[in-house]
Amino acid sequence: MLHKILKFTDLHFGEEDKQKVLETVKSNISFRGSNLWILACAIVVASIGLNVNSTAVIIGAMLISPLMGPIIGAGFGLGMYDSELVKKALKNLLIATIVSLVVSTTYFYLSPFKETQSELLARTSPNIYDLLIAFFGGLVGVIAITRVEKGNPIPGVAIATALMPPLCTAGYGLAIGNLKFFLGALFLYTINCVFICISTFLIVKYLKYPAVKQVNAKRQKQIKYGISALTLALMLPSIFFAYTLFDEKKTSQKINLFIENEFTNKGYTILYKNINLKTSPKKIELAFLRQKFNTNEIKSLNKSLNNYQIENTELHIKQDTIDIKKYIIDQIQSGKTNLDAKDITINQLKNEIASNKYNNNELLNEIKIIFPEVENISISNHSFNKNPDSSYVRPVLIYESKTHLSEASKQKLKLWLQKRLSKERIEIYKQE
Repeated sequence: MLHKILKFTDLHFGEEDKQKVLETVKSNISFRGSNLWILACAIVVASIGLNVNSTAVIIGAMLISPLMGPIIGAGFGLGMYDSELVKKALKNLLIATIVSLVVSTTYFYLSPFKETQSELLARTSPNIYDLLIAFFGGLVGVIAITRVEKGNPIPGVAIATALMPPLCTAGYGLAIGNLKFFLGALFLYTINCVFICISTFLIVKYLKYPAVKQVNAKRQKQIKYGISALTLALMLPSIFFAYTLFDEKKTSQKINLFIENEFTNKGYTILYKNINLKTSPKKIELAFLRQKFNTNEIKSLNKSLNNYQIENTELHIKQDTIDIKKYIIDQIQSGKTNLDAKDITINQLKNEIASNKYNNNELLNEIKIIFPEVENISISNHSFNKNPDSSYVRPVLIYESKTHLSEASKQKLKLWLQKRLSKERIEIYKQE
């Protein structure tokens, strides 16, 4: 039974010829000519996606990026003890990285939009989950490359391992002079590169790709120890960042529960809320519409934070009307552009409706005085297309009567309506 299970999961089944796989891997390492242009274009597309906070555009950039080639090449080189392949792969990866940083930094430096979007922020604080994604994504990619039938995993691997966005974010950090963004994004990029390389190394060893040259046991151990040390060096800060993220989310939940129980459920309207978990002590800033708190009440509320297991945190309640007014004005100003655009659109629609609207009842009463035979009317604007390039709008009056108006009466009615409605031309028809 165990033998059948092992056979069922054996990666040797459906494996491509090793020589063909190596040729494919080596051909994708080099960054010259078209590959370099594709990389530069992909970097620009990814930078635009990050700049405008468009996930779809970022995914598109990841799909066309050729960055996986040298990383997988380095993994194959390590697994086969091919130092020349490793050197060539790392050299091309360094070229690709420098080109990417130059292009993304230039884009963000020239871009008029310097606001830090959520897609950019997401690439500045890597954690253990990014490490796992890179490792298992790399496994899928290498397994797919070594198959006779490649299937469709490669595009998914390009998206999951996300090599492009961290590089572009690092360029953004350089462009705005934010060292924290630059280092955080570069660390995420390094994690992705290293763990894709490690997963490639493991698959190459598992599939028993032949070594290019015989390496003694001591050298093999050195390579394995080096990989283990690098893995540990990247894992430790990633675990720390993951713990920090988990701790922040947990603290945020406790703070929201505190605010809900102590203020929201008591009917206090909160005008302003700012939670800063990066400072020491952490800060909760609140401002209320009507409720005022004295010094003792604020002290009591700060003490009650312990009841929610919220430690090393201070509650600040803004009660200065000038500060509150400034906040409200800032909020109004931030949405002023959108409000102005909406007001313009509404006014345009109102004017359009008004220009096309006629008081049929009032006009009918006046027409009956002059033309008693008219029983009812309906008047509205109609668009006429003279030819594909021109059109015009004209009022059309349809009247009900037992007999047709004479030509003289129709002409008289037209002149009267033109004067009454201030229109140059009017069409008149009888309802049949």
